[in-house]
Amino acid sequence: MADLFSVTAPRLVRRGDGARHVMAECFPLVDAPGLVYFELYWHLQRPATRAIHVVSGEIRGDGPWKVADCIVTILGCQGTDPDLAESYAEWQEYFQQGAPGYPEREAICALARSVGAQIDRR
Repeated sequence: MADLFSVTAPRLVRRGDGARHVMAECFPLVDAPGLVYFELYWHLQRPATRAIHVVSGEIRGDGPWKVADCIVTILGCQGTDPDLAESYAEWQEYFQQGAPGYPEREAICALARSVGAQIDRR
């Protein structure tokens, strides 16, 4: 499978504490192994940083991936998590309707950078 950061399919994070999130945005950490991810509808949380997570640790595997106490898989693989698959379908519909209120890419990258993400300069 591909590198965690180049996968375009929706990714699911299962945290060690039992929480499960679909990634809306995902970036590598700049100064250490690990990642920063944003949950679906992160921009509607107050403050938005409640739905932005930093996971520090070596990224192992080729899919599924393990990072610290988290396991990252492709959403829907092997029929898992139909509730989160439905949430992701609603997220896609939100974007098909123009994603009203969703921040511009530049603002998303600035926020990610502020919590330690590496941002490619494309």
